[in-house]
Amino acid sequence: MTAGGASPGGQAPGAGPGWAAGRPVVLIGPPTAGKSSVGELLARELGVPFADTDELVAAAARKPVSDIFVDEGEPAFRELERGAVERGLGEVSGSGGVLALGSGAVLDPDVRRMLAGQVIVYLEAEFATVARRTGMDRPRVVIPGNPRGRLRSMLEERRPVYAGLATLTVATDGMAAQEVAADLASRLRA
Repeated sequence: MTAGGASPGGQAPGAGPGWAAGRPVVLIGPPTAGKSSVGELLARELGVPFADTDELVAAAARKPVSDIFVDEGEPAFRELERGAVERGLGEVSGSGGVLALGSGAVLDPDVRRMLAGQVIVYLEAEFATVARRTGMDRPRVVIPGNPRGRLRSMLEERRPVYAGLATLTVATDGMAAQEVAADLASRLRA
């Protein structure tokens, strides 16, 4: 695990004993980086509430996130997601809980403003990891639209946004969700 802007000791700038105590922890990163699974495990480890913006969006729309994209389009989804970030932060703010954001939420300037002052953990995953986890690493019939190329472009576009927001950066390649959550819990308690 590395810390964004970290000192040689790996803690976030200005970190000291219990530096994250009582503050919400927001997990950001690309699809399949582990935000939901790590978030749930981390919240359990810390004994705090957990919320997931994708779950909040699906509950508000009464349909799966993937169906919202197909039926209503990305702009409608992003509007629902903005509200879910606000609700999710409200759910976890009073108790230092954990909030998992959808991978594209950070592209919204309003969401970035909502994240100001929060502990932001970027769960980093390289293209090969994301491709493997999404099933895009297998040879297959050529699919119009070049989904692997679009995935690579999406990751390259979002990587600097994730890194710029991060208090801490955790490389998740080759790590199980339990390992990431345990390591992160240890660092947040330090």
